Amino acid sequence: MKPSLVAVPNKRPVARCADPASPAVSVVIPTCGRRALLRRCLDAVLAQELDGASFEVIVVDDGHDSETLHMIRELQNEPVAEGDRPAPDILYLRPRSGRGPAVARNRGWRNARAELIAFTDDDTVPQPGWLASGLGTMAQAPAWSAACGRVVVPRASPKHGPTDDESTTLGVQESDLVTANAFVRRCALEQIGGFDEQFTRPWREGSDLQFTLARDAGEVGRCDDAVVLHPARSENWGVCLRRQRNVYFDALLYKKHRRLYRERIGRSPPWRHYAIVALAAASPIAAALGSRGVALGCAGAAAALVLELAWRRLRETSLAPRHVAQTVATSALVPFLSVYWRLRGAWRFRVLFL
Repeated sequence: MKPSLVAVPNKRPVARCADPASPAVSVVIPTCGRRALLRRCLDAVLAQELDGASFEVIVVDDGHDSETLHMIRELQNEPVAEGDRPAPDILYLRPRSGRGPAVARNRGWRNARAELIAFTDDDTVPQPGWLASGLGTMAQAPAWSAACGRVVVPRASPKHGPTDDESTTLGVQESDLVTANAFVRRCALEQIGGFDEQFTRPWREGSDLQFTLARDAGEVGRCDDAVVLHPARSENWGVCLRRQRNVYFDALLYKKHRRLYRERIGRSPPWRHYAIVALAAASPIAAALGSRGVALGCAGAAAALVLELAWRRLRETSLAPRHVAQTVATSALVPFLSVYWRLRGAWRFRVLFL
């Protein structure tokens, strides 16, 4: 497949710095307390069509978990049967300081030996041709700083609409550069300083990397033949409420890339959320001032907007009774948490972000 561009050209070419004695690509996998998922991912990486001597695997354990270390040690010591292909080297690391996937990925690529770094996550399943496709694409486009692979989210029950949680995971299929499947030249990472470690949660650090690479290091392209599966996991009730904390880092991304944020992430603030919060706050104030009609009107308007939000979330998702009940209940809380984390992020990163 001919490579296709997804970012504006940058006039500065990326320097080549490959060492012939090094592997062709280093796979960096951050993990944190998800040993079973990590093992599934590692099994898929070790089964790549690429010869094992051509790549290395670097696991960065952000959770400093002794059981994960033990599992990696077992893999490192597994004997290779006669006639089998050589296995790739597996390196286990822990971040020296800091927490979060950005810190872990920086620790990984800075200890890599290859000129090309392949990033994926511990909950993915790279397909057999993943590394070979990424290498081939980057070889055809020497001016590219990075390439985005394709992420496929298999549905657990294709006959029924996805749950709200599944819809969130399905969104990665439409993203440009996601750290679950990205090939980045080491020279480009050195040029921009790697991932911004202010992103301490797995949210927006991939978009920040893409925007920064395209601006400062070179074009960012696509490689749709490099495929990883990203199965949606079963989540506990109300996970969408905990995810609202991610919006905190939207403020940081907006501060760094205002134009691109508005073009590609959020064209306008979530005015419905602000309206629900304002109306809900105005209702008791009006009641305290003796304006019962105004209080009831504000409360009714807020309730109507909450129901509209729930309907919008349910339009293309599962209509199972339990899921409907959860969506309606969480829709009453999502606006308040969303506004809180947006404003807190704006305060923390000193940016006018609504």
